[in-house]
Amino acid sequence: MKNSEEKQWSGKSRGGYWGHHIFVAIIRTFGVRSAYVFLAFVAIYFIPFAPGATRAIWKYNRRILKYGVLKSVLKIYIHYYTFGQTIIDKVAINSGLGDRYKFEYDNYEEFLRVLDGGETIIIGAHVGCWEVGSQSFGDYANRLNIVMYDAEYQKIKETVGGVGFKHKIIPINEGSLESLIRIKQTLSKGEYVCMQGDRYLSKKSSVRVHLLGEDALLAMGPTLMASKFKTPVVFYFAMRERGLKYRFVFRVVESGLSQSELMDIYVEELAKVVKRYPQQWFNFFDVWNIE
Repeated sequence: MKNSEEKQWSGKSRGGYWGHHIFVAIIRTFGVRSAYVFLAFVAIYFIPFAPGATRAIWKYNRRILKYGVLKSVLKIYIHYYTFGQTIIDKVAINSGLGDRYKFEYDNYEEFLRVLDGGETIIIGAHVGCWEVGSQSFGDYANRLNIVMYDAEYQKIKETVGGVGFKHKIIPINEGSLESLIRIKQTLSKGEYVCMQGDRYLSKKSSVRVHLLGEDALLAMGPTLMASKFKTPVVFYFAMRERGLKYRFVFRVVESGLSQSELMDIYVEELAKVVKRYPQQWFNFFDVWNIE
């Protein structure tokens, strides 16, 4: 049995400096579709050389999605390949190639009405590629603040550098009172705070839920914070579809709900999205490991 305080995620996103910048060079020289061709070979590398992530995807395919052995093996490759596509798309769009993509929206006008009201907490997940959506927010993007663990923020600065990461960032460390104060101050200015609700650093910061037919652990912080601050909440997902196309899904939630009520709605929305796009949940660790 694993220690209950064991770290489940290091706080760093997957991907390295040279990997990102090779794709940048290919995109700028040969175009997005040529980068996809190169990716077809790169994706194979991650299967043996990212064993923890590969084990998590395997369990997800076999135990949660109920795939057979051969289909599960194929889907591991598809999972990594699709993840690589979202990285390429993010770099391409942030580099000024957004006009080559098509964007569609679910509940977009309702989402904008909430933003017009001022302070809002936006909760997403490591599904699809949330960064591409902010390119469509227009002037609203100037009031968008991304909350991420400091280790992840440092990793992004290292790997992406000047390749278009343009949002205001609120770097946090687990359990930091200073971080909570900064988030509250940001909301008090009528700005928007965006967080991911599926990853946690340690089990003490997680909450047990029933997800896709089994008990799982998800991050407690975002929904707890939203309930304490009593702000309007939007659950947001940006999913890749066939071709150069993304669909943005927004679920607006009334303010004043409890943490457990918010979590129930979040789990419901996350399950809907994952069922529709099963190979786009890029969590890369086993949220169903609750022991």
